Amino acid sequence: MPEERVPVAELEERGREIEKIKTEAKALTEHLGDEQFHWRPEAQSWSIAECLDHLNRTNKLYLPILERAIEKGRARGLTGREPFRHGLLGDFFVRSMEPPPKRKFKAPQSFLPASDQPREQVIAEFADMQERILSCIRAADGLHLGKIKIPSPVTKLLRMSLGQGFALLTAHERRHLWQAQQVKNNPNFPKA
Repeated sequence: MPEERVPVAELEERGREIEKIKTEAKALTEHLGDEQFHWRPEAQSWSIAECLDHLNRTNKLYLPILERAIEKGRARGLTGREPFRHGLLGDFFVRSMEPPPKRKFKAPQSFLPASDQPREQVIAEFADMQERILSCIRAADGLHLGKIKIPSPVTKLLRMSLGQGFALLTAHERRHLWQAQQVKNNPNFPKA
């Protein structure tokens, strides 16, 4: 008989965050033309396209780590109930990602966006990534989000709990959607 799963409030919150991110991204991009989508306020700044492409590239590297951790956690029977305890270092990284940014981080080379990606492709890939994140969240239901550890996609030296991994992912997405919104709010943003 399969074990009964208890809904996890932590995962429910991450799911709500992704749904909100999807809504905000759609509102941000739905009426943009190509020029607006690729416009940069300054040469060294990212466009809306680059903010979303950065999230797509990050998620392509991050999601397999989450998926493997969920699979291994399930195979090892690492289930649990809230509240989960998470490490201080992981909590620090989650807080540091929240918008508006209090400190800047240089994106690793593998996460750097392309500047010339077609609007439809970037937006469609972003939507696909959000569904994949939601699928991971559902797959983690019933697992012990504090005991299962994941490596950072940037460095294998940094490990955090699965729960922190989900929280970091959603905070990172909020950060770059906020950044993209600042581009759109710029007084020099091209008119439609």
